[in-house]
Amino acid sequence: MGTTPPLTAAPFETAPTTPPHTGGTRSPGRIAWRRFRRDRAGVMSAYVVVLFFAAAIAAPLIAKLYGKNPYTTYGQNQPGLLNQFGFPVAPNGGVSGDFWFGVEPQLGRDVLTLLLYGIRNSLLIATATTLLVMALGIVVGVTAGYLGGRVDNLVGRIVDILLAFPSTLFFIAMWPVLISILVPPDANTPTWLTVVSLISVMTAFGWAPIARLLRGEVLALREREFVEAAKVTGASPARIVFRELLPNLWTPVLIQATLALPMYVTTEAALAFLGVGLSDPTPDWGVMIQRGAQVYQSDITYMLFPGLSMVIFVIAFNLLGDSVRDALDPKAGR
Repeated sequence: MGTTPPLTAAPFETAPTTPPHTGGTRSPGRIAWRRFRRDRAGVMSAYVVVLFFAAAIAAPLIAKLYGKNPYTTYGQNQPGLLNQFGFPVAPNGGVSGDFWFGVEPQLGRDVLTLLLYGIRNSLLIATATTLLVMALGIVVGVTAGYLGGRVDNLVGRIVDILLAFPSTLFFIAMWPVLISILVPPDANTPTWLTVVSLISVMTAFGWAPIARLLRGEVLALREREFVEAAKVTGASPARIVFRELLPNLWTPVLIQATLALPMYVTTEAALAFLGVGLSDPTPDWGVMIQRGAQVYQSDITYMLFPGLSMVIFVIAFNLLGDSVRDALDPKAGR
């Protein structure tokens, strides 16, 4: 009887591997960037916003190349620019080759440099306020949502009070009192004090909405599996917050920031218009609009430049915020 050859295991055959296709999978950031680039309104708005910020940053350089500044009263120093009533002699507010945007009524300052420095000061205040509001809102909202309990209840009551408090009326009422305390009666109010006061008040009342939003996000995230897994492995609260929670909160933070900055631009301009913010001779969007409202019947051109530029900036930034929100929406198509 023949012997049966021993059974040997067949060699394990693996499926041929194919090199990964680099274009098949994209990171969430690349997907959001691709969505944003397809949004023409968002791209155009981004260009407009960048142009405004570039003009604000380069305002001293532009003024130097232009050969004028926002403080010299050219209309009073050069005869023939203003008439006997203090209004520009040339049509369209005195627009000419020497004064591209015309001259200011009464004082005769250059409107272009006034506008550039006004944009610079307004965006400085609004940007600083937005950064502080976002930072404070993130800290308070994440802390309240993660700790919960009494801390959450306390933060919730403070947020409710701040959201119901009329911050603009408070600033209008308290500004004269604050100035009377900090500034001697025979001295002018320092510009730095006005700027610090504006940023402080808008920050104190502005962090509540972002804190409430992030608190709700953290309450939902802290029950997720990846957070529970981090707790089981012995991760510290700080590690959980910075490594697990914050990376999932940047989308609402970024969206809120893009919507908050134009709001603070208009708020700062409104306070200056009402006489409780920056004041003349400091260049500012609100100061220029306030001045333009006084002379628009005789010189509509002076009010046109600051008013139109603010409308363009606010609309562009709001459109940019909408485009960013749509690009970061995970439910949107790729």
